[in-house]
Amino acid sequence: MSHSYAHNPVHLVFSTKERRRLIVKESQPRLWVYLAGICKKQRIFVHAIGGMEDHIHMLIEIPLRMAFSDAIKEIKTGSSQWMGARFAWQVGFGVFGVSESNVNTVIRYIRNQETHHRKMTYEQEFIALLQKHGVPYDRRFVLG
Repeated sequence: MSHSYAHNPVHLVFSTKERRRLIVKESQPRLWVYLAGICKKQRIFVHAIGGMEDHIHMLIEIPLRMAFSDAIKEIKTGSSQWMGARFAWQVGFGVFGVSESNVNTVIRYIRNQETHHRKMTYEQEFIALLQKHGVPYDRRFVLG
């Protein structure tokens, strides 16, 4: 085959350092746009960005030439600098594969975070994602 092809949507989830509520609601739309700009510069396709005061959800497609960890480092580094000196992201993250048949469902999920979090905390949500995707974890180390 002379060309490489991929369709690799992934649901990326990460939180602020110590899950501090630093992403105030009024600044969220600007942060989402800034994150999309970082992704565009790195040729990362963005389906959706959303989140809450203490965490982010992104549905993205990372180019084949880039490792997940490198892409996420670019996203976190650029956005934390933009947010200011007192802002930091937690070191870890979750990245979960999404089949084409579930892309629209995940987009709706990301766009409806506020409604979703009336019923579930970030910690509960993250553990549920790990379980849903069959990711082994040690509860003592999941959230730092």
